[in-house]
Amino acid sequence: MSGGRITGTDSMASQTAMGVRRFGRVNWLGTWTLMRREVRRFINVWSQTVMAPLINAGLFLMIFTIAIGPQRGDVMGVPFMTFLAPGILTMTVIQNAFANTSSSLASAKVQGNIVDTLMPPLSAGELVTGYIGGAVARGALVAVVIAIGSAVFLGVGMQNPLWVALFVLLGSVLMGGLGMIAGIFANKFDQLSAISNFLITPLAFLSGTFYSIDALPPVLQTLSHANPFFYIIDGVRFGMIGVSDSSPWIGLGVVGAACIVVLAICWRWMHTGYRLKA
Repeated sequence: MSGGRITGTDSMASQTAMGVRRFGRVNWLGTWTLMRREVRRFINVWSQTVMAPLINAGLFLMIFTIAIGPQRGDVMGVPFMTFLAPGILTMTVIQNAFANTSSSLASAKVQGNIVDTLMPPLSAGELVTGYIGGAVARGALVAVVIAIGSAVFLGVGMQNPLWVALFVLLGSVLMGGLGMIAGIFANKFDQLSAISNFLITPLAFLSGTFYSIDALPPVLQTLSHANPFFYIIDGVRFGMIGVSDSSPWIGLGVVGAACIVVLAICWRWMHTGYRLKA
């Protein structure tokens, strides 16, 4: 201030003090940089993040084909292996999207460099967007690779590609968010492994990946309908082969609502620095 007047410098300082960031309401460059870092992180180890899921999916299909494929009758009016392919694809997407965010955050915490992510001028929403963007990219890449393999070796195409893309996207967002929650909560890799082994994997396996839930007792059918993973798998199956246990519209609503809840928790924890700031 000079002679009772507010100079341009004083005005800018006042705005900065009031929380107005110099690059605008959204730090697009910072968000994109974080997202690109997350993508490059899994691309640099493509043999683990792309080839390994493809090999695992192929092994699942081969084992089921050899063990019970020839004797198993049709499921929901389609050959068993055709029924199985969308479940294997979705299960792999779920696991990879979860692993991308959970391992990134847990590694940063254990190695002590999480401060490098928290210090840049990124809001909680921008941090969540950057991490989730990496999870979506990894989930989508894995889905494309396995879908190509299913088409080439099993002849399983895409009856409704839009539904497949939509549920892969929502599934990756949901699992990326759950991965963020797990990575923030876990202080050791043992805790992260426990969450993955005793929660994520069972929910993925017991949600219609290998069977139609019509084969379950009524109580287990009810529990399955309370599992968002079931709707992700069921939605992808509808998009790939045109059959499903429930309406894809119901699945869209359930998975969308679950995404909102999970992302809200991620935003809150990032905003407060829960278990991130010493």
